[in-house]
Amino acid sequence: MTHPNDPSLRSFIPVDPASDFPIQNLPYGVFSAADSPKPRVGVAIGDYVLDLAVLEDEGLLDLSPAYEVFAQPSLNAFMALGPAVWSKTRAAISAVLRDDNPRLRDDKPLRSRALLPRKNVTLHLPFHVAGYTDFYSSKEHATNVGVMFRGKDNALQPNWLHMPIGYNGRASTVAVSGTKVRRPRGQLKPPSADVPSFGPCKRLDFELEMGVVIGQSSPLGEMLTETQAEAMIFGFVLLNDWSARDIQQWEYVPLGPFQSKAFVTSISPWVVTRDALEPFRVAGPVQDPTPLPYLQQKAAQNYDLALEVSLSAGAAAQTISQTNFKYMYWSSVQQLMHHASSGCAMSVGDLLGSGTISGPETHQRGSLLEISWNGTEPVELAGGVKRSFLEDGDSLVIRGWCQGNGYRIGFGEVEGTIVAAG
Repeated sequence: MTHPNDPSLRSFIPVDPASDFPIQNLPYGVFSAADSPKPRVGVAIGDYVLDLAVLEDEGLLDLSPAYEVFAQPSLNAFMALGPAVWSKTRAAISAVLRDDNPRLRDDKPLRSRALLPRKNVTLHLPFHVAGYTDFYSSKEHATNVGVMFRGKDNALQPNWLHMPIGYNGRASTVAVSGTKVRRPRGQLKPPSADVPSFGPCKRLDFELEMGVVIGQSSPLGEMLTETQAEAMIFGFVLLNDWSARDIQQWEYVPLGPFQSKAFVTSISPWVVTRDALEPFRVAGPVQDPTPLPYLQQKAAQNYDLALEVSLSAGAAAQTISQTNFKYMYWSSVQQLMHHASSGCAMSVGDLLGSGTISGPETHQRGSLLEISWNGTEPVELAGGVKRSFLEDGDSLVIRGWCQGNGYRIGFGEVEGTIVAAG
């Protein structure tokens, strides 16, 4: 059987070469429609959503002994079946959609039930988020922030080059793309004030990240090898870890971010599988000093994945950042190995944020904190509009894709619009 990643594959559904969703991708999501409001699992193909609950019910996807894992409002039951089933199912979906397979192509009643125009469906949070951890793994981002607040000579903290730094966030406030972002309130104490006050955040920011979706659990008290950690990763989403910089500045000593990151984290509705990204694996930056043995990796664990951020501030959207996931110093696999290294149990549906993704060039900075250099160099937008941080009504979109030969493996987008604190 031809591998689902073969660039020569074509679907009987027309797909524009610039589409994020060719047959080589097949990302998973959860959707509903006006005439069938129960959320269930589907995959994106071109401008359509393929209803996997219909295919499973027709016997076109052999998931024995499990059944009805796709007629559910999350991916968790399917992810729990494990990597062998993930690969087998992706291959079966690919086969059903190929231009030379008449099974779905020529069955018009089945096709009308199984294929829905993407514009006519509502997309939901694709999986139940069991736990959420955010990392701080871009050397460029960490260096930029360190220079701003501690000076060039002390930009990186002593521990940064030895382990992926992270903190546990709020799984309950992870939201799907399109969810409004209400400006958070919190304690504020600018340097000019003697005592704190409570009120709406004044320095609201985005953070360009990728999210790692964990599809398998690990037992309490056990560590993970590189091979085990890699096999536990089901896929990736775009992630925007919105940040209240002024709340964070006052609260983060001594235990780190709390309310400044707890109000909302946005993710894209489509989960692109690790299998689909396989052709785009690349080696990450050279790690010096060499990590301790439990963090060392033998395989190339980074991805050549282009990322773009656009901001609409009362006018047409304008690109404000372009970078790449390949720049991450600590890989997703290393983050997962480190997370479990203390014996921390991982769960199906855990979400790991990569941390802000910045590159070596000025246009590759992944947050307004960096782009505006802490507000001292405001971003100039069309119509004379300037932004140091986000204002009410602003809409921010993150997109990402891996470019193949004649096709792209895309993630769609994660969008959020700022609304007033009220």
